[in-house]
Amino acid sequence: MLPATPAPDASAPPASVHAPSVQPLRFIPRDALVQQRVQASRTTWLARIGQAMQRHKRVILTVQWLVVLAYLALLIIPAFMPIPNESAHLYNNLRLFAQFLFWGVWWPFVMLSMMLVGRVWCGVFCPEGAMTEWISLRGLGLPIPRWIRWSGWTFIAFVCTTVYGQLVSVYEYPQAALLVLGGSSVAALVVGYLYGRGKRVWCRYLCPANGVFALLAKIAPVHFAVDQAAWKSSHTRSHAVNCAPLINIGHMKSASACHSCGRCADQHDGAVQLAGRTPASEILSLHNKDVSSEQAYTLTFGMLGIATAAFLWSSSKWLVTLKTTLANWLIEHDHMYILIGGALLGGSILLCIRLAKLTIGDVNLSWQRLALGLIPVAGMGIFLGLSMLTLTHLKAEGWLPTWLAQARIALLVLGGSFSAYLGLRLIFTQFSARRVLGYVLYLLPVALTLTIWYRTFFVR
Repeated sequence: MLPATPAPDASAPPASVHAPSVQPLRFIPRDALVQQRVQASRTTWLARIGQAMQRHKRVILTVQWLVVLAYLALLIIPAFMPIPNESAHLYNNLRLFAQFLFWGVWWPFVMLSMMLVGRVWCGVFCPEGAMTEWISLRGLGLPIPRWIRWSGWTFIAFVCTTVYGQLVSVYEYPQAALLVLGGSSVAALVVGYLYGRGKRVWCRYLCPANGVFALLAKIAPVHFAVDQAAWKSSHTRSHAVNCAPLINIGHMKSASACHSCGRCADQHDGAVQLAGRTPASEILSLHNKDVSSEQAYTLTFGMLGIATAAFLWSSSKWLVTLKTTLANWLIEHDHMYILIGGALLGGSILLCIRLAKLTIGDVNLSWQRLALGLIPVAGMGIFLGLSMLTLTHLKAEGWLPTWLAQARIALLVLGGSFSAYLGLRLIFTQFSARRVLGYVLYLLPVALTLTIWYRTFFVR
């Protein structure tokens, strides 16, 4: 028989059980999470730059008017100066110096700045923007008519300005520059006086460069980002922001229309901040409804077609030979060459994009959105075309950089590879043979653009 088990002593303390302690769940309100995210974004060095722009609006305004004075002086005075003699140089002749600043520095590097920092030129430096906003504060303040709001004006204005500028040799004669640039400035003043109140109606709807600037700004690695959740949950009453380019800031998702003036920085409890992003992020995040046909036409026919033809019509020997073989009247009507050549080039690129879209067969990828992948190679083409004027002036001064060929190749490779990458990301949301064929069709405009510029620079 087994001995009986002794009963436990009731007076003894219970044995301790070493169980892991469980922390109670903490639920953080959504508004608190949003504020934590916003406070973190406020501390970046880019955000502090944006906040400084907001605090020092008077400094920016002073810079704008200094640029206006310099712009008017360099535009008007050289037009009444005599033609420089052979011994004149950039450093001792105002006429040559003004030509170099306008066409050798201003335009090429403004285009480059759009791809690097967005539309800071528009919001901080542009003389036309400053003048049209200034006179709008003192004008009639009429409501903006519907016909002005048509989104196709910027494309038409860009084509007309480009072709007419070539006709009157705007890059060579200050009188032509006064006619083209001065006429644009007068139009900006008239529109500003008539419509809006302290707004940049001209810049938003009619400026010839607006469509190109809007496209290039899409790949800028910095932008004023809007945290829409923070904007909606803000309980602080902020001062009303005068957004001169007429943007609904709380719903802004693209850098295209933003002039990067900094006026809205840190508004609504920090919902708007200058921030970094990957250059591909905006294009890859857009939906079909976010891209208009006018934007796609500006890119294909305007930047890749008309602009390329305008740059090359007198500088490329093989194109000069081509137009000589067409007909004598085409030689005498260079504007027709630019229009016809640009239309053929732009039409070929557009055809490839449309065929690529049809081949892919994805309803979630429109041809307009697919065309945006060509922005990098188009932007590099615009910059390289305008920089040819820079090099013309430097060559006249007896100096050309020894690294010119390497720099051109690097920029072409950068623009072409970036466009190829964007197409890859846009098309291959899933793998199929149709998408492979569509991608090959998409790459044809990239290859065509690179070939044109390569032949222009390196094939004699």
